[in-house]
Amino acid sequence: MTETADTALRREIVETCRRMNASGLNQGTAGNISVRNAAGFLVTPSSLPYDAMQPEDVVQMYFDGSYDGARRPSSEWRFHRDILAARDDVNSVFHCHSVYATSLAVHHKTIPSFHYMTGIFGGTTIRCARYATYGTQALSDAALEALEDRTACLLGQHGQIALGKTLAQAFSNAIEVETLSRLYIQALVLGEPPVLPDDEMERVIRQMKNMSYGLAPDLDGVNDTARKRA
Repeated sequence: MTETADTALRREIVETCRRMNASGLNQGTAGNISVRNAAGFLVTPSSLPYDAMQPEDVVQMYFDGSYDGARRPSSEWRFHRDILAARDDVNSVFHCHSVYATSLAVHHKTIPSFHYMTGIFGGTTIRCARYATYGTQALSDAALEALEDRTACLLGQHGQIALGKTLAQAFSNAIEVETLSRLYIQALVLGEPPVLPDDEMERVIRQMKNMSYGLAPDLDGVNDTARKRA
């Protein structure tokens, strides 16, 4: 990436951090964000209020754990590094302590396929990772395990992680995790909700993949295919 592109990424990270708190998705300086770049990845600094953060405060890190600049990277840099190193389908990692997702995480509850939109993250569930102390390699290992074949997970007694090909997609995924978490908690008031069977979720996930590649949302001839009028 050129220096201009790198500066644009830094600006996007700062703007997204501010949107994250303004939207209520996160509180204080608890969340952190990373985006892959040519040298390694950019990650938010440790303990800096987002209103005060400037593009130059975003930390350049490398996959060997080293970094440039005066500011220290987020204490959670390990799972940012390890996820980006392990997942070439991902360019951005988004972590926050959104209220409903964290409420489920403190109970170590995996979100089942009570709603078909759980499939947007690649499987029949949104897993909850086992608890590990924040900022440790153990937490990174737990997150990687929960994220296998998924683009989101909960972190036991901690919060949520959402992944994306872009920062905008990772942010959107985090909002969807929070929305599903809220729906699940509200559904639990009436009792444990029924879950969709695995074969239906397989159809849903295939349909979502077709749509994500810009193809018509037709599955095995079940639906009419939208077509441009002649």
